[in-house]
Amino acid sequence: MLVLLICVHSGAASGQSNEAVWPTTQWQTSTPEEQGMDSAALARVVAFGTTRSFDSLLMTRHGRVVLDAYYAPFTADMPHTINSATKAVVATLTAMAYKDGLLDRLDHPMLDFFADRKVVDADERKKAVTVQHLLNMTSGLEWDEGFEGGREQSMRDMGASPDWVNFILDRPMAHAPGESFYYNSGGSHLLSAIISKLTGKNTADYANERLFGPLGIAPPFWRRDPQRLPIGGFGLAMRPRDMAKLGYLYLRNGEWDGKRLLPADFLGVVGHATINMNARSDPALRYANQFWAIPGKHVYMAVGYHCQIIMVLPEKDIVAVMTARDFCPLGRLADDISGAVKADSALPANPAAAGRLAEVIAEVSTEKATKVGAAPAIAAAISGKTYKFSDNALGIKSLVLFLGDENPRYIVQMAAGDPAQRQLDGPIGLDGLYRKSAPSFLGIRAAKGSWQNEQTFIFDFQYVGLGETSMWTLTFDGDKATLRGKARYGREATAEGTSGG
Repeated sequence: MLVLLICVHSGAASGQSNEAVWPTTQWQTSTPEEQGMDSAALARVVAFGTTRSFDSLLMTRHGRVVLDAYYAPFTADMPHTINSATKAVVATLTAMAYKDGLLDRLDHPMLDFFADRKVVDADERKKAVTVQHLLNMTSGLEWDEGFEGGREQSMRDMGASPDWVNFILDRPMAHAPGESFYYNSGGSHLLSAIISKLTGKNTADYANERLFGPLGIAPPFWRRDPQRLPIGGFGLAMRPRDMAKLGYLYLRNGEWDGKRLLPADFLGVVGHATINMNARSDPALRYANQFWAIPGKHVYMAVGYHCQIIMVLPEKDIVAVMTARDFCPLGRLADDISGAVKADSALPANPAAAGRLAEVIAEVSTEKATKVGAAPAIAAAISGKTYKFSDNALGIKSLVLFLGDENPRYIVQMAAGDPAQRQLDGPIGLDGLYRKSAPSFLGIRAAKGSWQNEQTFIFDFQYVGLGETSMWTLTFDGDKATLRGKARYGREATAEGTSGG
């Protein structure tokens, strides 16, 4: 559903109130100019989102939503997987347990919470790892997550493990605690386990009671590990307006409608992050308490794979939320958002700029048909055949396309994952527009296809709101098919397949 917040006024806009606005029930809305922002500048940010496969872009200033754009086929009512931005939620719950006295101190040794488990190689360095080290990703545990181009081997091995918590605890020590930063979702999952131990509740139940409930957020979907523990490093799905509430809690210094939910010392560390992330993509990035920061731009944020962002700009009194299917330049977005602020008080109404912003939002929310080539003779020959593929990084075991039917559809068999969810099937649009499946636990699948030439079919597939798009190129030659696409982090992958009838 398209949400247009652009109201054109003939006179000067009214100024905003200095009193904090609390969006527990719903967000108040405003024009950008009423909150001192330039609609034309925001229109350019919305347009830029199309170059990074944005699904949504939301912005609040002075506690009011001034921009709320949704890019087709994603819509406002859909939850979006926030990937590693989940870590910021788990950190928030850790801080709440600390404030409530359930956690006595942030430098409490990690292993104290797992005395009931046999931990491999529990040497003096591992015994020195604290909750704070886990929050800062400086535990020293050996881990490969591909942050700087590795194989993500630790994530693969953890996923195959019957007990994720023990798998993480058993990692050998690569460094002394506190010595160096290395991106580690395993440490975030240990925080989820610690929260459960401290509270005597499932992490999600504690979140619903102490965090989501007070903020007016309905219990979100949260993936679990084999022991049904909510995953600490990823797995939450939230609507953009609810993501913005989390950012607003931090923008308002951990207070919500007169109640303090977060301790001030925890917030101070987040707002003044100093741990060097050693990121080649942006040497300015710093880290603290599961949040990223660019101190020179006065911004900190929760960050998830493929630009799932909750960005807080305290000096501008702004929270910005982005969800996407591609990576995005964090520094540029921070600059563009800051640059849209022209005053702390209201600006005169600007009908032309407001109209342009409304036009751009309408454009991105409307699905446009892509080019579709004429179906070649081979389309009928391959229709209904099952093509089985060799082991591949795309994780596709087999594929069937029904292209000659009145209602074209597909069946994809994945090589791994929950056995009950390995088969994906649904309609496929052959007119340049997506066709959507029935809802599943991962969301709604959308698919369309087109012929590039006489032998090559392009299959465009995505879970709407999952933050990923798969573009598979299938080249057919008799009973053989070659599958090409991009695996995680944009790596090119190829698989050879044959028809089984």
